[in-house]
Amino acid sequence: MSVQWFPGHMNKARREIEDIMPQVDLVIEVLDARIPDSSQNPMLSTLRGDVPVLRLLNKKDLADPERVALWLNHWRDNDDIAAQPFSTMDKTDLHNLNQWVKRLVPHRGTAEKPIRAMIAGIPNVGKSSLMNALIGKRVAKVGDEPAVTKGQQKLKVTPEFQILDTPGILWPKIENPRASYRLAVTGAVRNTAMDYELVALDGIAFFMEHYPEALMTRYKLKEMPTTSDDVLKIIGQKRGGLRAGGKVDMHKAAEVFLTDTRAGIVCPFVMETPSMIIAEEQIVEEKKAEKEAARLARLEAAIPQRQQQKNREYRAKMELSEGSIQHQDDATNNAKDEK
Repeated sequence: MSVQWFPGHMNKARREIEDIMPQVDLVIEVLDARIPDSSQNPMLSTLRGDVPVLRLLNKKDLADPERVALWLNHWRDNDDIAAQPFSTMDKTDLHNLNQWVKRLVPHRGTAEKPIRAMIAGIPNVGKSSLMNALIGKRVAKVGDEPAVTKGQQKLKVTPEFQILDTPGILWPKIENPRASYRLAVTGAVRNTAMDYELVALDGIAFFMEHYPEALMTRYKLKEMPTTSDDVLKIIGQKRGGLRAGGKVDMHKAAEVFLTDTRAGIVCPFVMETPSMIIAEEQIVEEKKAEKEAARLARLEAAIPQRQQQKNREYRAKMELSEGSIQHQDDATNNAKDEK
């Protein structure tokens, strides 16, 4: 199972990005530092072509710095990609942004030739917060749920620097189910489009494997339970999720865990590393190959059946045609006999 969410305005945004891209000098792609790969949009990589991209790993205060460093090193050798940890609350980051932009577009950056940068990214990564911080006032609506921005805005940061905001877009089909759950855990998918309990269980399983001590400390666990389901039940028992008869409200428990996780209360974390993504992509490709092989096998097996059906249709057509000719001959002979 994977979480899918692709509202209609996102499809419209994709077309708008494709139309405006020839006028763009630089793409500023805002990523969630907790999911540096899953929060990328491969569709955007296709649309931008050879336009350079500055990847801002936003919400760095919520992310594990050691794992963030792995991603910065992973992208370091790519000439048209620059990546920086970032926070809209960090004035130093905001000050350095102009320098990062100018390094990627050294041939522009004057009043006559301002740098035209597109700010893009998936929902709820902080694009609107970035715009407001750059302009110094509230020019974009900010919300704690995805898909707040639904239209393009073109704004002047300085006479030498212009920005174009776009709605957050996810791609129509997320092929890696692991990535889809990470998106849901970190809040990129609208809550009404996901199963709270399943997403929370997936998130708990991740913390049990990668940040067990932080999980135990946050929920005062004396020892780690065997399954994520057991952990979720304990969270519900300790955090107001008990119902009549001692039954745990698992949805309430899931809400508690996801709220804590998204706020960074459990601990700073990053849900993926470059090596993890490489391994997962290989699994996805293998499954796609298996699915395609099965499709071709079904197609091949169906050929004799289709041919037999065609033969039957042909024979029926010939019999009908011969019957019609025989009927015409009988009618002709009867007419001759009457004469």
